[in-house]
Amino acid sequence: MPESRPVSSLLALPGAVAIAVDGTAVAAGADQATTVAAHYGDPVGEQRMLVAGRAIVDLSDRGVITVSGPDRLTWLDSLTSQSLAALAPGQSAETLLLDPNGRLEHSIRIIDDGVTAWLLVDAAQTTALAAWLDRMRFMLRVEVADATADWATLGQLLPTGVDPLVVPAAPNGMPLIWHDPWSAVQAGGWQYAADDGHPAGEYPAVELLVERARLDEIAAAARAGDLAVAGTFALDALRIAAWRPRFGAEVDDRTIPHELDWLRSAVHLSKGCYRGQETVAKVHNLGHPPRRLVMLHLDGSDALLPGRGSPVLHEGAPVGTITSSARHHELGPIALAVVKRLLDPAAVLVVEADGVAIAAAQQVIVPPDAGATAGVPRIPRLGAVPRTG
Repeated sequence: MPESRPVSSLLALPGAVAIAVDGTAVAAGADQATTVAAHYGDPVGEQRMLVAGRAIVDLSDRGVITVSGPDRLTWLDSLTSQSLAALAPGQSAETLLLDPNGRLEHSIRIIDDGVTAWLLVDAAQTTALAAWLDRMRFMLRVEVADATADWATLGQLLPTGVDPLVVPAAPNGMPLIWHDPWSAVQAGGWQYAADDGHPAGEYPAVELLVERARLDEIAAAARAGDLAVAGTFALDALRIAAWRPRFGAEVDDRTIPHELDWLRSAVHLSKGCYRGQETVAKVHNLGHPPRRLVMLHLDGSDALLPGRGSPVLHEGAPVGTITSSARHHELGPIALAVVKRLLDPAAVLVVEADGVAIAAAQQVIVPPDAGATAGVPRIPRLGAVPRTG
């Protein structure tokens, strides 16, 4: 079950429609498990405001973990996939915590202010990740705390020339604003998607940390018309269009980073050892990820959006699963899906939703030949008889 979070003051704004536990939209107040708004009555208009940098999104249901102490960055560097040891104050990064087999256990958005590393995570990750990190401190000079009760996250898109609509907190003199590194391939990273036409550059997302007590003040500004707000549905539509994976949507218990093209922003391929590194290197250099991320353009004739987990079919056989879906203000109904690696990019696909077959056109993100970058020829097994004819 998702962890409980304080209900945000922004959920009481006029027109707010909340997110239920299963991810669907419900009337605000209908379910006390809801904490933030899915939309405020106009999801399409809210997308356009976000693109222009004129609205914030309430993400206060997400978790915040602090790591303090002089060893914090070298310690986090040793545990996770990104190079963090030299992270400068105010610099943003993204990193992954993998299991020994290279499967994703946590994704972490991180900003360091020179005193504290602030780890931003999805709500369901918070308690487990904080507890795991606390167990891994050993004799190092680090302190781990779940700070979600005191700190809240707000989202915004920040195109060139636009400033944050809400002043972020700066408890140690450095503004706590996380810039999403997805917008470009990071140092030490690798992109499997084709270079031409990648939409990541059109998604200049940031996350602002504020004291949770300020949410009442921010809600009052929105109610007075001094601040525009958008719901999470609008932000999610723009995320999907940018091919941007999210832990709570695209990840399951088998996911490795290569399948989601997450090496471009969250993995440094030449840093020191960390848990799961062997799998990362082996798949990238010698193998292929068993599945791959695609974007689907959906037929909107039936006005249905498939939910997460809806099957993707080719000639009646399952070939993948929907992970996220949305109605985009320009592209119409779209979805991200994880499909079998060898699925033909030109295959005719349908998605099942509420008993309706929705036609879907595949747009390749991770290509079928992703991986095997070392180009090492396969050596016949000793004693094997060469195949002829």
